[in-house]
Amino acid sequence: MRIIVAPDSFKGSLSAVAAARAMGRGIRAVFPEAEVVELPIADGGEGTVEALVAATGGALRLAEVRGPLGDPVRAAWGVLGDGRTAAIEMAAASGLTLVPEGRRDPRLASTFGSGELVKAALDGGYRRLVLGIGGSATNDGGAGCARALGVRFLDEAGRDLPEGGAALTRLARVELAGLDPRLAETELLVACDVDNPLCGPRGASAVYGPQKGATPEVVRELDAALNVFARKATRATGRDVAEVAGAGAAGGLGAGLLFFTPARLRPGVEIVLEAVGFEAQVRGAAFVFTGEGRTDAQTAMGKAPVGVAAAARRQGVPVVCLSGGLGDGAERVLDRGIDALAAIPPGPMSLEACLAGGAPLLEAAAARACRLIRLGMGVGGP
Repeated sequence: MRIIVAPDSFKGSLSAVAAARAMGRGIRAVFPEAEVVELPIADGGEGTVEALVAATGGALRLAEVRGPLGDPVRAAWGVLGDGRTAAIEMAAASGLTLVPEGRRDPRLASTFGSGELVKAALDGGYRRLVLGIGGSATNDGGAGCARALGVRFLDEAGRDLPEGGAALTRLARVELAGLDPRLAETELLVACDVDNPLCGPRGASAVYGPQKGATPEVVRELDAALNVFARKATRATGRDVAEVAGAGAAGGLGAGLLFFTPARLRPGVEIVLEAVGFEAQVRGAAFVFTGEGRTDAQTAMGKAPVGVAAAARRQGVPVVCLSGGLGDGAERVLDRGIDALAAIPPGPMSLEACLAGGAPLLEAAAARACRLIRLGMGVGGP
């Protein structure tokens, strides 16, 4: 019997890799004879690189790049097991968690470091890139990333603008002559799980700016700046992408990548599942176990467990989802390919206790689920 283990991370407690290991231990305790295949997954945010590298037998790389406010950071990127695909997550270089709460300012934060990671992959000879763009501290339309790849953003006097989204208000001209020519021969798959446009009431600034420290006044300032950016970038590239679904992802990095690179935006979990060869792995399996930190109505809208369930359903394989917590609308995932849903805590527990005991709690929950499966199979056992 073959069982696939494909969880997302349990934020604040377990990475996807650690979650897969914990689930695997619980399953083997009840089905010691089973072949358990651990395929940690992600949807493009933090943990995407680790999950892809672990699931494909790849390797991590490190690069020193600029953080969101210009401070140097050591950022990890990865090479997948196929030896030809590089995996990058913008959060490693430009993520919100890299900036202490008291210093968060989306007017100044830049995606330059994310562009440096793309350049590091190109320098390594990789021409197939998977780039996750969740968890940003930025609102610069991807201008910083593009600048790291050779694009210039100039004011009326022909001077380079400073980093950050607010400076884009003064953008007069976008110069493409220095854009890295290697991008033209690169396949760039962008893992993007939001459908926001670049500007307006559903745009990057209005929807995501406040969580990055933007006041209502700053939101208006940044939205106006991104409108200027969109007009000037469209004039320079001939591409009108501001209204494309996902253009507003990661403070507009989605738009910047569409403007200046051959990027294709796709749901993150689809990219990850393809990269780890999930369809082939799940074919003929008895069960799939997936999971996440909290399952609610948003999960049913296309988060990682539902992506796993969709792929498993195509192969006729049932799916069990183990969740750190069940929120409003969690039952909707049962209409999206998940066959059984269970919370991990065995009883009332504080959030702090759940987070601290994530691995043993998840292991025990997987074992409980497997005992019920074994009972349903009519095979008895421990």
